[in-house]
Amino acid sequence: MVVLTEAQLTDPVALTRALVDIESVSGDEREITDAIEAALRHRAHLTVERIGNVVCARTEFGRGRRVLLAGHTDTVPLHDNFPSRTEGDIMYGCGTSDMKSGTAIALHLAATLTEPAHDLSFIFYDCEEIESDRNGLGLLAKSHGHLLEADLAFLLEPSHGELEAGCQGTMRAEVRTHGKRAHAARGWLGDNAVHKAGDILDRLRAYEARTVDIDGCVYREGLNAVRIQGGVAGNVIPDECVVEVAFRFAPDRSEDQARAHVAEIFAGFDIDVTDSAPAAPPGLSAPAARDFLDTLGRPPVAKLGWTDVARFSALGIPAVNYGPGDPNLAHTKDEHVSCERIVQCADTLRDYLTGEST
Repeated sequence: MVVLTEAQLTDPVALTRALVDIESVSGDEREITDAIEAALRHRAHLTVERIGNVVCARTEFGRGRRVLLAGHTDTVPLHDNFPSRTEGDIMYGCGTSDMKSGTAIALHLAATLTEPAHDLSFIFYDCEEIESDRNGLGLLAKSHGHLLEADLAFLLEPSHGELEAGCQGTMRAEVRTHGKRAHAARGWLGDNAVHKAGDILDRLRAYEARTVDIDGCVYREGLNAVRIQGGVAGNVIPDECVVEVAFRFAPDRSEDQARAHVAEIFAGFDIDVTDSAPAAPPGLSAPAARDFLDTLGRPPVAKLGWTDVARFSALGIPAVNYGPGDPNLAHTKDEHVSCERIVQCADTLRDYLTGEST
């Protein structure tokens, strides 16, 4: 079993490297969960509960406000980027950006903040990088929702040290054309479904993405083809073609409104929505969020992408993304993080959680 030392727990950079060096591809998080649980289990200021491969730790000081910090422990599959290595200020390795550097900050603060100004909750969860029905945070919300109650939740996803507010909604749909099979030598006897897909692509090329400003955060929507399938054999006119489209929508649209928009754009075609998750509003009107913005000293930006802040939003809990990683490096072979930014983010959160910035 991997044992996280006190020296590592007091240094968020060393702790990041320790977590990165525990292989934890989605579905294989037991070892890293064991290490996190052992590091927190006997801390006098924490109550610790483990549910599957989710570790929940919380203080019970009776403070007037509760702040929650959450980080997932899994990574995408390794790609010749394990274990970690450091060159100057840069740490390379699978999960350095998404999001073991953020998770390490949460674990560092859980272990070392013994007298916070607010009551704190920490959630370390599994299976974020795979299908939604296995997501540890989602399962926890269904079975132990009270453990997620907070005045503000931080998801330490990569945000390059900026406060990224809310998140886009996401929807995938299959748009189908139908035709009639025939021998390719006598194509006029059939009806080519792949050719008909040209109209779908024309509508996508002509699509003008909407830009929406919500609480000073600018969300840019996007509707794109991500996959196309059609054809039976080299000598057969295809009778079906499927274009898979991805719609990323702003927080001012509900899932029903997003679905209606996709149906409007592709009117006349068969449409099957295969996956959908709601957007989350910025949540910046909450007093706890405004206080953190004062601590950060910079304006927020929109989160372009979907994150688990949407799960907190669905529960009525204001939530923001704030972590040291660069979201543009997530899931890449060359994934890395700045050690200096890890320290900066940890210090900013510590100032906020201890009240030293007010």
